[in-house]
Amino acid sequence: MIIKCAIVDDEPLAVELLASYVNKIPFLELCGKYNNATDALQGITESPVDLLFLDIQMPELNGLELSKMLPENTRIVFTTAFNQYAVDGFRVNALDYLLKPISYADFLEACNKAMQWFQLIQQQQGESLSPAANEEIKSIFVKSEYKLLQINLDDIRYIEGLKDYVKIYTEQSPHPILSLMNMKAIEQMLPASRFIRVHRSFIVQKSKIREIERNRIVFGDVYIPIGDSYKQAFQDFINAR
Repeated sequence: MIIKCAIVDDEPLAVELLASYVNKIPFLELCGKYNNATDALQGITESPVDLLFLDIQMPELNGLELSKMLPENTRIVFTTAFNQYAVDGFRVNALDYLLKPISYADFLEACNKAMQWFQLIQQQQGESLSPAANEEIKSIFVKSEYKLLQINLDDIRYIEGLKDYVKIYTEQSPHPILSLMNMKAIEQMLPASRFIRVHRSFIVQKSKIREIERNRIVFGDVYIPIGDSYKQAFQDFINAR
């Protein structure tokens, strides 16, 4: 899967750091690096990208001003050292907001969120913003015990939420993977075509469901309840089968 992206930052070291992050992520293609908003606007207008990593605090034309001049289909992840810009960033429909210094883990999480947004648009419109993005993602990266782990979606059976943590149960390990994130964050990372939330504390992979008993999904000795507010969506899924 390919998302075409560009980087805009008036600090050359910041541009190179993000470029090195982009090069580590298989579904990103770096199409431009700019040190000022004016050059970025010209370059992106001539050769549009899907995703822009955009610094806010820049001379002459700042990131917020540039964001309002971009092609309609270009999505934004703001990067800045000043967190007071967060609200303004989301007012222009930024996909995410990264506070400097930006770690690779936070950058990767923002990219996964961007990928899920493009998938949602693909489902709604019947086509993706980039021709190369027609395939669904096959894996996600999560932080666990100071490491980044790549998890194949095919291996995930279900996910359990525990306050600020999630436990990811896979078919490859008898022990779950523990990651510091909430259920909303991981739900955004997972393709809705494959996963369904059935309870405020549980997400299951649709294709792994084999048995349902008394409003509970059965995984061996584990019984996953179907919450009242999720019953209709789950029933719609069952009826569609």
